[in-house]
Amino acid sequence: MNELSQRLQRLSPSETLAMSQKSNELKAQGIDVINLSVGEPDFNTPDHIKEAAKQAVDENFSRYSPVPGYPALRNAIVAKLKNENNLEYTPEQISCSNGAKQSVCNVIMTLVGEGDEVIVPAPYWVSYPEMVKLADGTPVIISAGIEQDFKITPSQLEAAITPKTKALILCSPSNPTGSVYSKEELAGLAAVLAKHPQIYVIADEIYEHINYIGKHQSIAQFPEVRDNVVIVNGVSKAYAMTGWRIGFIAGPTWIVKACNKLQGQYTSGPCSVS
Repeated sequence: MNELSQRLQRLSPSETLAMSQKSNELKAQGIDVINLSVGEPDFNTPDHIKEAAKQAVDENFSRYSPVPGYPALRNAIVAKLKNENNLEYTPEQISCSNGAKQSVCNVIMTLVGEGDEVIVPAPYWVSYPEMVKLADGTPVIISAGIEQDFKITPSQLEAAITPKTKALILCSPSNPTGSVYSKEELAGLAAVLAKHPQIYVIADEIYEHINYIGKHQSIAQFPEVRDNVVIVNGVSKAYAMTGWRIGFIAGPTWIVKACNKLQGQYTSGPCSVS
């Protein structure tokens, strides 16, 4: 009998990839299609990055990289967070993975267990609730419609919190809506979260630079929740490096160490050339 694990049976196929495949099939038939499924930038990787990759190949960066990423890469991320976001982290608080998608999943798998609830604002990126299910957790969906610019309010967040709430996944700028939380809106959410120190925030900021309305704001800037925030980011969107597979987290050292332990057992470090 072909019996798959209960874990896999709980999982839904990725609607994003199904949509993308459908788009490719229609294009092959000669139909003019605008594909809004996969988050693929409409520009190419900058030339200086391509040149650096060629140099890395020539310099034999072809062996296993350290599980959390090369020290030079983690130092560069520390500098980025300081220069662009005014956030102070150490290299030990950074872990790199094979794309931001793995980074999100690493954090969920290290924090969430059976019976834990994870708040997911909707509309959401299709993988969030599936990752929560993979970790034996329960996704709790908060709907935010167009009348509120697809952003949840502090009162909605407060109403969704229970003694079982373990995390909130917050994506800003948002995939799929494009909505961006302002500093004031994030402050309102932080005020609620500060009353519930058992809740962690997975702040998916991969679209930070795909932003047409002003400066990106991170919820990690608020001291009252800073120690409970894990930032997820990477190079896929800002630098059109979707195939290079470099994502990272910045957060409390104990969570980063746990993600390193997990990643060390199932993928090891990110691509050495990237």
